[in-house]
Amino acid sequence: MNPMRKIRIGKITINMGVGVGGKKLSNAEAVLEEIANQKPVRTYAKKTNKDFGISKGSPIGCKVTVRGRKAIPILEKLFKAIGGEISGNSFDGNGNFAFGIKEHIEIPGLEYDPEIGIYGMDVCVSLIRPGFRVKNRRRESRPIPKSHQINSEEAISFLEENFDVKVI
Repeated sequence: MNPMRKIRIGKITINMGVGVGGKKLSNAEAVLEEIANQKPVRTYAKKTNKDFGISKGSPIGCKVTVRGRKAIPILEKLFKAIGGEISGNSFDGNGNFAFGIKEHIEIPGLEYDPEIGIYGMDVCVSLIRPGFRVKNRRRESRPIPKSHQINSEEAISFLEENFDVKVI
């Protein structure tokens, strides 16, 4: 196989939308830090929504992005939490997929703590090939040719071979 065609994990983004700041948000940040071994970043409301009591600019969630080789063991734990099955509808046509975890205590190695509570999260994964930096660089950025992009069939076969995940 051509080494330029080899697929690898570009990044994993784990997002927790809490809806309010304060103690609940700091507990969610602690959970994310325990999962990813990285300090999470807060996310802020873009609009005011009076029905939910959210004003523009208030902290409502947190996220963490893990790139490269550090992402592989985290992704393996997250796949165990969902039972090793992912829906075929989770894939887009560009080598990305996403899934949700309803309770963080399903992840191996995390215990239930009544002071923290239970949180759900969204996991988004981007797959890349060598040469994808061309579209993101500052100088002389270029689009990736259609023949070099990752389609959903290639992403599914990559997951089934490397992570023992069943796509249904």
